[in-house]
Amino acid sequence: MTRHVTGVGAYVPRLFLPASAYREAWGTGGPRGIDRTAVPDADEDAVTMGVEAATRALDAASVDGDEIAHLAVATTTPPNDEEELCPRLASLLGSTPETTRQYGGGTRAGVAAVAASCSDDRAVGGPALVVVADAPRGTPESDEEAAAGAGAGAIVLDGVDDVDDGGSMTVDTVGEASDPVPGTRFRRRGRATTESVGITQYEREAYKDTVADAVEALETDVAKVDAAALTAPNGRLPYRVAGTVGLSTDQIAAGTVVSETGDAGAAGPLLGLASALDAGSTSVLLVGYGGGAGATALVLRGECPVEATLGGDVELTYPEYLRRRGTITGTEPEGGGAYVSVPSWRRTLPQRHRLVAGRCRACDALAFPPEGACHACGALDGYDPSSLPGTGTVEAATVIGQGGAPPEFVEHQQRAGAFGVCVVAFDAPDGSDGDEAVSAPAQVVDSPAATPSVGDRVVAVPRRIYEQEGVVRYGFKVVPVSARR
Repeated sequence: MTRHVTGVGAYVPRLFLPASAYREAWGTGGPRGIDRTAVPDADEDAVTMGVEAATRALDAASVDGDEIAHLAVATTTPPNDEEELCPRLASLLGSTPETTRQYGGGTRAGVAAVAASCSDDRAVGGPALVVVADAPRGTPESDEEAAAGAGAGAIVLDGVDDVDDGGSMTVDTVGEASDPVPGTRFRRRGRATTESVGITQYEREAYKDTVADAVEALETDVAKVDAAALTAPNGRLPYRVAGTVGLSTDQIAAGTVVSETGDAGAAGPLLGLASALDAGSTSVLLVGYGGGAGATALVLRGECPVEATLGGDVELTYPEYLRRRGTITGTEPEGGGAYVSVPSWRRTLPQRHRLVAGRCRACDALAFPPEGACHACGALDGYDPSSLPGTGTVEAATVIGQGGAPPEFVEHQQRAGAFGVCVVAFDAPDGSDGDEAVSAPAQVVDSPAATPSVGDRVVAVPRRIYEQEGVVRYGFKVVPVSARR
C-alpha cells in the first residue's frame, strides 16, 4: 500500500528573540546562522503547539479530528519525562484513534515517526496523523540556548490507495543510518537543558557522516528534489552536508527555516517541509538527525495542501525572554487557591478541551457546562452533548494585574505579566437558533496587549491553564479573531 500525505500543518509561536539581543546580553557572536529564535509563551508547550499544528494539517487535508485512526506524536521536550502524550493530544483534537505511538529520545524522532506511520498497516482503518513538536533549551550561556527555538509540524496520511494524486504526496523511499558517536547532543536524566561535549569538529563530522549514510540508503538521486529539510541545530550545519550528499545550497535553503525559528529540535524538518510546500516545491528530502547518532531520511513527491504559521510577530527583549522561559521567576505562594482534584478535572475534559455543551433533554435549551438543573426549565433529565464552534463575542473584559492572580496562576503571571480575562458569549452549534448562545469566562492569550473589548469577536485556542500536583491542566483560552494567526 502506498501512503499519501494529504495535508501538512505548521505552527511557530508568535514571540521571538532577535539574535542581536542575545549577543548584546552575553557579548558573544550569538547563534550561528540564526537571525532570531521562536519563544513559546508561558502557557505554550509541546502539547499546545502540537495541537495548533495538527489543527492546521487537518484543515489542509479537509479531515475531522474524529476521523483519525492512527495518531503518532514525537517530541524531545514533553511536559513530563514520563507520561503518555497521545491521549491528551487526542482529547484536545476531539479524536479517538484506534492506535497511538509516541516517539522521542532524539531529534530524529519526528522524521522517524513519519517513516514508521507510512509503513504501519494499522493506519489502514482511516487517516493517520503525525504530530511533531519541540522547544529545546540549554543553559543560559550555551550555544544550545543561543540557538534554541520552538515549533510544531503535523502531517495527515491517508489509509487507502485511491487518493486523488493531484492533492497528495507519496513517500517515495526511506533510508536510515546509525553510528555510536556519544556526546554530540544529549540531555541528562532529570534535567531540562540540552548539551554536548562541545568539540565542534567531532559534532560536525557526526552530523555530516550520519546524514550522508541515511541519504545514501535512499538509493535515489536527491539532486533532483526541489528542497531539502534537515534537522538544524544551527543555521550552518545543514549547508555543510550539502556537497557530501549531492545537494546544492539552493535546495538546502528552500527547506531550511532555522534562521527565523531557531533550533526547533525534532520539529525542524517538518517546519522546513511546510515552508518548502508553501513556496511551491513538489519534491522534498526530509532528514531527521539525532545526537548519539542516528538519522532517518525520506523523499516525498507530489503536491499537497499546507496551512502554516511560520513567523512570529512579537519581539522580546532579553529580560522579557528570560521571564517567558521561567529563568527569572519567584515561587508560588502557599494556599488560597481554588483546588480542583485531578479526577474532577478529568470529568470536565470535554468542556475544557473541546467546548462540549449540552442540550436539555426536557426543553432542548443549550447549557455550558452541561451539569445540574437546566437553567431554562429546571429539569434534571440530563443533557445530550452538543459541541460549540469555538467562536464568540466578548460580553465583559478586564485585566488581572500583578499580585492579583490566584496562587495557581502566579507562575504564569510571573512569566507573562498581567493577563486579560473576559466573559464570552460563545456561538451556538451549527444549525441552532441564531440568537442562542452560552456564556463562559476565559483567559485571554497574548494579553494585556491583545485584551479584547466588549463586542469584539474571539476564538478559542488550546493552552496550558496551570500546573497543580505536578499535573499540567490544559484547556481553552481565547484570542481576538483579529489577532489570530
